[in-house]
Amino acid sequence: SVYYKRKNHELKKMVVECSAKGFTDLIIINEDSKSLNALTHIHLPNGPTAYYKLTSVKLSKDIPNCGKPINVKPEVILNNFSTRLGQRVARMLGALFGTRPDFKGRRVATFHNQRDFIFFRHHRYIFDTPDKPRLQQLGPQFTLKLRWLMEGTFDTKQGEYEWIHKRREMDTSRKRFFL
Repeated sequence: SVYYKRKNHELKKMVVECSAKGFTDLIIINEDSKSLNALTHIHLPNGPTAYYKLTSVKLSKDIPNCGKPINVKPEVILNNFSTRLGQRVARMLGALFGTRPDFKGRRVATFHNQRDFIFFRHHRYIFDTPDKPRLQQLGPQFTLKLRWLMEGTFDTKQGEYEWIHKRREMDTSRKRFFL
């Protein structure tokens, strides 16, 4: 992963440059008044693009007894993504870390879906006793709420939306969930 400040770069040009450099995903985090509020996730080279509302952000420095991450790819746990839309979103999130069948490590990245909110936690196993391991949180932790999913890469004028969360129409029942 590589971090760049966005500055005044156009998003469509960033997508083309990242695809040319061979990146698999592009994540843009929006902030307003120094608080993080949205996350755009573009799977390269052909999409899809997801836009999430970002809440309850806690950085590593704000978590008590937070450990330092080790340089090993984490095991990814995708929990409770049961619908077709949920499985599509889960595949996108799982692709961020890549998959390795010969996993050897103690890091875990968890995406847990509950009532259409996606909770992210990052832990490490610690074996104090051989019987029972404990978890140490590595941070950060945050909550995502899917706002829309677009087919293909980011294109606001001609892009085709697969799914849009319309609050007034869709949030009428407390028992109906989309992810």
